[in-house]
Amino acid sequence: MLYLDSSALVKLYIDEPGSQRVHHLVNPPALSATSAIAYAEVRAALARRAREGFLSADAHIRAKSALLADWSHLFVIPVELILMNAGEAADRGALRAMDAIHLASAMWLASQQREPLTMVVWDHRLLQAAITAGLLVTGDGVDPTAAPR
Repeated sequence: MLYLDSSALVKLYIDEPGSQRVHHLVNPPALSATSAIAYAEVRAALARRAREGFLSADAHIRAKSALLADWSHLFVIPVELILMNAGEAADRGALRAMDAIHLASAMWLASQQREPLTMVVWDHRLLQAAITAGLLVTGDGVDPTAAPR
């Protein structure tokens, strides 16, 4: 199972460094999860890229449609389930609020699984906090030829 934070999830809809790797990780379709906050975060990232001229109006519409279509295939972790743990994660990892929510969500999901969970993340501070928390990770700064650590 994969947990995709917003920095990884957005790579499915915008061609940027790491996009091919995220596509490779989720294909063939792997069971993937994210936090409920990821929808708003990815939509905000798409809108920003459109405002900046990185995405055309048509590409922006297609990306939003693709996210909406994919959303129903993700295991979405409700924020209410992990808020207290996210506060603790923010303290321990010096994380921003949304990153703490992603870390707490991945940690909760990992505790519920029999199979290993890999957190896919392209935010260096969040990646380091996930490693410190004992999660298997892949993403920014992780050798793509190596097994998740």
